[in-house]
Amino acid sequence: MKLLHLTFSPRGEESESTQLSQAIVNQLCSLHSVSRIIRRDWRLHATSAIDADYAKALANAARNNADKLSYEGSLQESERLICELEEADVVVIGTPMHNFTVPASLKTWIDLVVRVNRSFNITPAGKVGTLDSKPVYIAIASGGFFGSEHSRQPDFLTPYLKAILATIGLHDLRFFSAQGMALDVNKVKVQRQDALDHVMNIGPAIAESKESC
Repeated sequence: MKLLHLTFSPRGEESESTQLSQAIVNQLCSLHSVSRIIRRDWRLHATSAIDADYAKALANAARNNADKLSYEGSLQESERLICELEEADVVVIGTPMHNFTVPASLKTWIDLVVRVNRSFNITPAGKVGTLDSKPVYIAIASGGFFGSEHSRQPDFLTPYLKAILATIGLHDLRFFSAQGMALDVNKVKVQRQDALDHVMNIGPAIAESKESC
């Protein structure tokens, strides 16, 4: 099994989302024979941006022949990232929630992998993804609480990821969250342990998924 591990926190290894995503990777490795792990720390790609040639290629996608595109700059990076997704059997994403949604680094990655005529096609029925479905484990860390009727913090992160990743064919999303990380130390410890306990329970879900294939 080939595993792609993507992290998007500017705090790197110190971040709750990175640590939670690493716990997911460790759990998957304990359950499966993982032949290769590709780790991409997007803290190191903070300067990545969409260049003008990439924007023009997308804007003129209906008229451009993909075979004639010049794969340099953002297009070259886009192709590399999409190939990584295609080759992976499972994807693990670690991300903080920034201002109720995805951080800028994750949005940049999304803009590079969600590419018309490559990772999705436009059809009469709408946008159809070209990637084979695979499990995507998403570890989220947030300062407050979201996703329940008692939480006061809006959540634009999880519905957005469900919609945008489905666009390229990734429908099997499994969310894990460490919430309330801006609280006092004792409460943070409880919330962190709850998140880790959730990770330890992913084994049966994986087995059920494999048996149903």
